[in-house]
Amino acid sequence: MSEKKLFAKYVSQNILGMLGISVYILADTFFISMAEGADGITALNLVLPVYSLIFAVGAMIGVGSAIRFKILRARGDQGADMYFSNAMLWGLILGAVFIAAGIGMPDRIVALLGGDDRIVAVGKDYTAIFMMFAPFFMWNHICNAFVRNDGAPAVAMAATLLSSLFNVVFDYILMFPLKLGMRGAALATALSPVMGVAICCVHLLSERSTVRFRWALPSFRKLLASCQLGISAFVGEISSGVTTVVFNMIILRLAGNVGVAAYGVVANTSLVAAAVFNGVSQGSQPLLSDYYGKGAHASVRKVIRLGVGTGLVLSVLVILLIFVFAGPITAVFNNEGNAELAAYAVTGLRLYFTGFLFAGFNIIGTGILSATESARWAFLASVSRGFVAIMICAFVLSWLFGMNGVWLAFPAAELITAVLVGAAFAGTFGVKGNKILYK
Repeated sequence: MSEKKLFAKYVSQNILGMLGISVYILADTFFISMAEGADGITALNLVLPVYSLIFAVGAMIGVGSAIRFKILRARGDQGADMYFSNAMLWGLILGAVFIAAGIGMPDRIVALLGGDDRIVAVGKDYTAIFMMFAPFFMWNHICNAFVRNDGAPAVAMAATLLSSLFNVVFDYILMFPLKLGMRGAALATALSPVMGVAICCVHLLSERSTVRFRWALPSFRKLLASCQLGISAFVGEISSGVTTVVFNMIILRLAGNVGVAAYGVVANTSLVAAAVFNGVSQGSQPLLSDYYGKGAHASVRKVIRLGVGTGLVLSVLVILLIFVFAGPITAVFNNEGNAELAAYAVTGLRLYFTGFLFAGFNIIGTGILSATESARWAFLASVSRGFVAIMICAFVLSWLFGMNGVWLAFPAAELITAVLVGAAFAGTFGVKGNKILYK
């Protein structure tokens, strides 16, 4: 099968799968807005950074281990077989830390993230419940990455979509007919990765699978080797959490709880857009790692061109859709008809989403760098967009322009990072005219 056909197959299935993940976050936001109003959205948005951290650790271990597995398997190295087992065991070990925190101090976590007494009361049970399922969130990322890298992207897509559908359906059942409120939303979210892992096992336990679980002591060396290549996935996930913490702090000062609720609408909607570009990035990764491992540099160049080109087209479409539908999107989550929330959110969506002109290129670009063992460049670019640039831009622009400055911080940070990713491409692959070379 040609590079173009393989790219279309893997990327389309991964975009659908990643959209599935974002859909259940939107479902949480929608149902919580119906049940708890603006306070519920505020509580959800305040604890999303913890959720992002769990996802980020799972993504780093899963994506990084799967890349190592794919490259070593392409080179015929028998050591490839140990990376899946190692990833699963470390997912359990690190997940246990989150379980302990969720049991011992959920109220203090919500308060530390900016919740007042009213918000802590709304959000503490939600936080405790989803943190107790941290290993399953991590295992879901790990299993999905290995299934995708083992030549079964359709199973990975099905696992993500069906687990997301499960979450949406049980969000409604648990929150309304059973009247569990925020606890119901947390249970639906927490059980969805269990479904995802179970579906991935359809492939992992089949005769087609080349991935095997082998009992061995967890290897920190293998974990570190995997995390080096999974760092861009980590930062890609954690950046939304870091951005949320920083923005929540600034917005609480500028606009109070209503402003945070408006940011919840913007942030959760942006997860859908980010999912599209993560789908392109993760769909490209198995192909890039396989071609790179085999030394097929011409095929690497083709996949890079396809990935970057697809990202640019999707960026324009996402921005246009938000400019047209910012009002209706806000109305879906504004069940109370809060005029102040609506005004903040509509403006926020339109300003914030201009950043996806650059964010799409950055997400796909850092994925390409990781997949071809350019870990240092991927790390620098990821840290720029996830931490350094976004925090500097948020504080400076909010000081200069208030709430509009908060919304513009994301586009400004992504523009700065795009320059760095462009330099990384030139340094790693080389660029001549409009051609991507390979050094």
